[in-house]
Amino acid sequence: MITNIPKIKHNDSTNFFLLAGPCAIEGEEIAMRIAERIVTITDKFNIPYVFKGSYRKANRSRLDSFTGIGDEKALKILAKVGKEFGIPTVTDIHESHEAAMAAEYVDVLQIPAFLCRQTELLVAAAKTGKVVNVKKGQFLSGGSMKHAVTKVMEAGNSNVILTDRGNSFGYQDLIVDYRNLVEMKGFGVPVVMDCTHSLQQPNQESGVTGGKPELIETIAKAAIAVGADGLFIETHPDPKNAKSDGANMLQLDLLEGLLEKLVRVRQAVI
Repeated sequence: MITNIPKIKHNDSTNFFLLAGPCAIEGEEIAMRIAERIVTITDKFNIPYVFKGSYRKANRSRLDSFTGIGDEKALKILAKVGKEFGIPTVTDIHESHEAAMAAEYVDVLQIPAFLCRQTELLVAAAKTGKVVNVKKGQFLSGGSMKHAVTKVMEAGNSNVILTDRGNSFGYQDLIVDYRNLVEMKGFGVPVVMDCTHSLQQPNQESGVTGGKPELIETIAKAAIAVGADGLFIETHPDPKNAKSDGANMLQLDLLEGLLEKLVRVRQAVI
């Protein structure tokens, strides 16, 4: 199942679709470089692709954590990426008043997992007419996400995506329950597996989230095998020096090899 995302290429492909890019927009040069590389790879494998980048990071562990380069500046970079490469873009929003602003620059509005129950936020995103990607809360089952879908649809927008990003496991870890993907597919909307955030180790005493990026391939293969329509992967040329979520991002140089394997898995299960 491919979403009705404007400008998406390879939509007639039998492949999964991909939402990928850096965690945060750090600057124009690096955003363009990441986008160019991913476009080249996804064109090679005929993978429908959406560039991802957060224009602002609102959920930070510490007050001194990086939050962004400025809302308008980052959103303009997202718009430039979309125009330059002819691809759709996605960014997350955190408060209702951000929906209309972000919708002027991107094609997909993403609702963070912690906020997936916020009715006003979901309705505001829906009313922009953009595709709405709702991340499943770490504290929710897949089945309970039917209420988020209903809120968006009853606000007049049928273009909904659901993304799993794991469930809380103790205080400082996450675990992926693949039953959630199957349950969410039952709502008749495209379902995505977030292969990088699901490997976070949150709530570290240092105030910096940890992660296990060496397991990205494992999470992604399993998700494709059980029928995920799309994958969400944050990637960066130099994760150790990324300004946000570097501990769980995929090294950009590893993306092509990973996608090549995942395309083969997809071909085996369809």
